[in-house]
Amino acid sequence: MPLRYNVGMTYVLPESKNLPVSSLGNLFDNTSECYKFFWFRSVFNRVIHGETVMRYEDIVDDMIIHAWYMVTEYHLNLGPKDTLESAVNKMQLFSKMKPTENESKLREWLVSEHGKAVKKEKSTLINMVPYRLQSPFLPAELQKEKAWRGLGNQKLIERFNLYDTVLYHYSDLNGLNTTITINSKWAEYLITNQVVIDGWLRYNLIKYLQKRNPSVPAIPDKLEPPVKRDLKEVTKLWKTVLDIQDVKDIYTGGDVDRNELSIDHFVPWSYCGHDELWDLNPTAKTINSKKSNNLPEWGIYFPRLREQEYSLYQTIHEYDAVMNAFHKCERKNLNDDHIRVSLYQEGLTQDEFYNRLEEILYPVYQSAFNCGFTKWEYTEI
Repeated sequence: MPLRYNVGMTYVLPESKNLPVSSLGNLFDNTSECYKFFWFRSVFNRVIHGETVMRYEDIVDDMIIHAWYMVTEYHLNLGPKDTLESAVNKMQLFSKMKPTENESKLREWLVSEHGKAVKKEKSTLINMVPYRLQSPFLPAELQKEKAWRGLGNQKLIERFNLYDTVLYHYSDLNGLNTTITINSKWAEYLITNQVVIDGWLRYNLIKYLQKRNPSVPAIPDKLEPPVKRDLKEVTKLWKTVLDIQDVKDIYTGGDVDRNELSIDHFVPWSYCGHDELWDLNPTAKTINSKKSNNLPEWGIYFPRLREQEYSLYQTIHEYDAVMNAFHKCERKNLNDDHIRVSLYQEGLTQDEFYNRLEEILYPVYQSAFNCGFTKWEYTEI
């Protein structure tokens, strides 16, 4: 079934004669924390891969793994005093694993003895999440806060197990070993409409994360690890320049070696989420690796960057070969028409270019710093 939208580009889920789809559609209403998104995502993914019975702990492990990259690499805020975010940060602290670690390695750590380091957070995540998620399936009077007051998890299990329209039913309470069994009618619905439901889930998660991270760009690109970035044309541009003249590395002050050329994002890609030419500079592979996802100290390196970028600007307008290479970059690496005209039009003085580059780059830099990206200085050691 094709995706349909109503006013405001909100997803409209496919209808069903036998299921209260409107209740499913209300799953993420009044969401103040991220837990519902990640719990449902795990349940949904397991259902479409054929599972009907699943343990709390396996679902929570999925939640941590799904949040891993966006928290460790992108520093996204998942919510006020968020337990899932705390679990990810504690896991990174104890495991020392990279943001780019694959899922199997993350899961291996979680199910090993090492995983006990986040046992407290796991236990917190199963306290109310498995039940609050399903509240839209209850009669209206039972969804109110006062109807939940004083009820323990076992009482909630008994309440939900009375209804045959909920997403899943529960075994007796047994901590992280408690299991849920998916309602067969809902399982069929989720599998049949998985493409639409995946889009609906992503749409709602993006809205939530954008609200929690208002200054962070490219939220949709930060939900999972990116595909390999294509900087081929930018690399060709700088190699064309290097065929004509020397280029100073902004971090070392030495000449950039054509054979060791690597393209660096001044403000890390993991924050800005793009490959715009004005954020890119040539350096050596070893230095790019050492810099990693840190912010170069502005006062030291921006003056060098603007000098390097102005030299590139002059070369573009002086040499046909460089201009041709620049035009090939424009399609992928200059996506803002205003910036393309403002920064690369012919005839700018050095001061004009410096000021315009700073106006573009500094707000992005400062926002990344405010989100927790660490400042960095190059050392030979």
